[in-house]
Amino acid sequence: MMTSRKNTFSLSLGISAIARVLILGLLAFVIFGPITNMLLWAVAEVWYYPHKLPLEWGFSFWERVFRPQGNAMESLITSVAIAVLTVIVSMAVAIPAGYALARGRLPWRNIILLLFLLPQAFPAVAVHMNIARIFYGLGLTGTVGGVVLVHALQGLVFAVWIATAAFSAVDPELESAARSVGASRVRAFFDITLPLALPGVLASAIFVFLISMDEFTGTYFVGAPDVVTVPMLLFTSSMEGNYQIASISSLILLVPSVLFMLVIEKFLKADVLAKVGT
Repeated sequence: MMTSRKNTFSLSLGISAIARVLILGLLAFVIFGPITNMLLWAVAEVWYYPHKLPLEWGFSFWERVFRPQGNAMESLITSVAIAVLTVIVSMAVAIPAGYALARGRLPWRNIILLLFLLPQAFPAVAVHMNIARIFYGLGLTGTVGGVVLVHALQGLVFAVWIATAAFSAVDPELESAARSVGASRVRAFFDITLPLALPGVLASAIFVFLISMDEFTGTYFVGAPDVVTVPMLLFTSSMEGNYQIASISSLILLVPSVLFMLVIEKFLKADVLAKVGT
């Protein structure tokens, strides 16, 4: 009887281990499969169905992307510049709004927070089409300023919500203590509250930067054809069936995002981010 139970227990453990391996393998395929395919296309010279791997390997498409006529570097510079400007605009709104929503006794506070979610509640194409019509009347279509504003509209969702959570996590008694010894409200904010909330503010800046770098729909309706970003270049290559250039453009788009996160990694530790929203 004991031997039978041990065999049954061992069998159940074996089945459980196999199930875990299969689940992990499936997750790895879902996550890394598309990335691996993109990397293969980036160095593929000739590749067509039914072959599982490229027939010819090389870097000739890299030369085509980075030649002056390829517009890759110009598009990358444009994307980074727009992303940085979007972060500046979003933070200029998110910091005072987040502080007011966290500290002020505002009526309809929850409704105000929900209003920032409205752009995400409707289909992006419909929203950006109507924004493009409004911007056309204001002379903002085909301009970097117009693209920055439409990117900021998307980024404010994360910027305001995270900034509000960051300021809410700062003990208001610290600010009251600073004011009790003679500091003005403005000085208490810049000397006490803002430095303590800075990790959360930086986290919101990261999200805004990455959203702007990846934004395509708003750029297409508001900026095309005068403002060309890396996502626009990637879309054009994909529609033309040039998967090599599309994959290389995707890798180019990945570089500034990774570098940006590495630069501020020392400011954003896991234990610090865990306090945001508590």
